Amino acid sequence: MDRNPALAALEPLIGRWRMELYGAAFLPTPETRVTGSLEIEWIEEGAAVAIRQGDAEQPPSAVWVIGRDDAREDYTALYADSRGVSRVYAMSLDGARWRIWRENPEFSQRFEAELEPGGGRIRGRWEKSTDHGATWEHDFNLDYIRA
Repeated sequence: MDRNPALAALEPLIGRWRMELYGAAFLPTPETRVTGSLEIEWIEEGAAVAIRQGDAEQPPSAVWVIGRDDAREDYTALYADSRGVSRVYAMSLDGARWRIWRENPEFSQRFEAELEPGGGRIRGRWEKSTDHGATWEHDFNLDYIRA
């Protein structure tokens, strides 16, 4: 099978990354940095993309599977982690801007990141909302550095 052309824009994400999580209220201090690994790869001969995140408790190990209906602009991302959490997100990658979001009345989330020129670093941040997106608060920063 040839690589799915609807996923071609994801090519800049493919590879091994070091992950740095910081600026989170759930960490001991705002300055605390938690590091981990991240691998983004084509799966099923290019039919989808998998993101495999670390093997530690903080951040939890997780797997994302990303695909796209070729009649739609946005991607769908299925997420599951070592805590037993599973979620469905929408995702877009438009040049240097990477967005992931989930709308849920009890717990909405959104991620926005910028891919730096040259592809060596991605700087992002997660926000959360518990009132169906009426107000948003910072959750944590998340950077990826190409390994």
